[in-house]
Amino acid sequence: MSRRITHWIMFSLSLIGLATLVSCSATTDQQTSAHSPDPSHEEHVDCAVLRCVALTFDDGPDQFTEELLNTLKSAQIPATFFLIGSKVEKYPGTVQRMSAEGHQVGSHTWDHSDITKLSGDQLDQQLIRTDTVIKKLTGDSPSAFRPPLGHHDVAHNKLVPYPLILWDVHSHDGRLKESNKIVDAVMDAIQPGSIILMHDTRQVTVHAVPELLAQLKLKGYTLVTVDQLFDGNLRISTPYSSAPREPKQ
Repeated sequence: MSRRITHWIMFSLSLIGLATLVSCSATTDQQTSAHSPDPSHEEHVDCAVLRCVALTFDDGPDQFTEELLNTLKSAQIPATFFLIGSKVEKYPGTVQRMSAEGHQVGSHTWDHSDITKLSGDQLDQQLIRTDTVIKKLTGDSPSAFRPPLGHHDVAHNKLVPYPLILWDVHSHDGRLKESNKIVDAVMDAIQPGSIILMHDTRQVTVHAVPELLAQLKLKGYTLVTVDQLFDGNLRISTPYSSAPREPKQ
């Protein structure tokens, strides 16, 4: 058995032990009970028929994530969040809420490191630390991984025990300072099967989401998680930027 496989088996066993030791504060308990799961997010969606796209958010959780969750809850829309492990510790209630409300939770490393510049052991630690804090709060390990900056290569892909989720639609919310321009950037590039990149660390992005959801709905798109977009058919260590397929007529 290889060193890496042994490492991950030992890590998985350690998580079982961690789960029995987790205790939430009274505040966290109140936050969790206030946000019960939304059954509509758990329904099967046939993206071979519908014009499905996935809305994804990087670099959180952050101070604006709760506002975004309010918007998504009101619209009954699921999203996929790629979380930075060190920030998960700062916003535990927010992470518990996004999981409880049916959003997909993925890993974005511990501190936004470029994985192509890491050794195998360094990458292991980035993934293991992030996995641990997310599972401690939600009960589940991350289901997907997004490499920071989108940087990845064949050698490092093989070391990642999750599907690698990239994107084909960039909102450019890092340079665009007006919400309407962010919406236009997405709508100009969107197509069935698209994965949209946004950041819940920016208030202008969060303020763009209601109008973006309205325009996507008007154009006949169905918003789903990344897992739903691919109907769960994702392979570990494999990069995906979209799920292009034309809906049936």
